[in-house]
Amino acid sequence: MKISIILFFVGAVEMLIVTLWTKAVTETKIWSSGAITVINILIWYYVVRTIVDNVDNWSLALLYALGCALGTMVGTYYYQVARKRIRKLRRQKQQKELDQKYDRRLA
Repeated sequence: MKISIILFFVGAVEMLIVTLWTKAVTETKIWSSGAITVINILIWYYVVRTIVDNVDNWSLALLYALGCALGTMVGTYYYQVARKRIRKLRRQKQQKELDQKYDRRLA
């Protein structure tokens, strides 16, 4: 049972790491994406070794998959919230700049 719980959380953490990797790659952060890849491969090594050592225990794979799903959902939600916050800050900044421009014209 202990291995199952560990694999569940490893799956969740791995998908959070993959989400960071995706962001690093899309922003062309070369060193960050490389470092994250190394961490991801080490996680995969642990996962594959654990599942192969317990090949008859299909629940390990299921719990790992559920952990991966949770990690993907949490990572996606985080970036969705962050994107909304950034958009709001940009709108506020643009509005402030427009207000300052308007105030200068009135002065």
